[in-house]
Amino acid sequence: MSIIYFLIGCSILLALIFLAAFFWAHKSGQNDDLYTPSMRILLDEEDDVPSEK
Repeated sequence: MSIIYFLIGCSILLALIFLAAFFWAHKSGQNDDLYTPSMRILLDEEDDVPSEK
């Protein structure tokens, strides 16, 4: 029965770590621009084309 209390404590600790990581990522601006990464694949970049010699 004591292992259940240990596992519950570990799961709560793990959930708090993930919650803190989520708030840290949100505060540091990880989710500011959601539009540009999805459109980047559709845009052609001239730098990626190899030059012919």
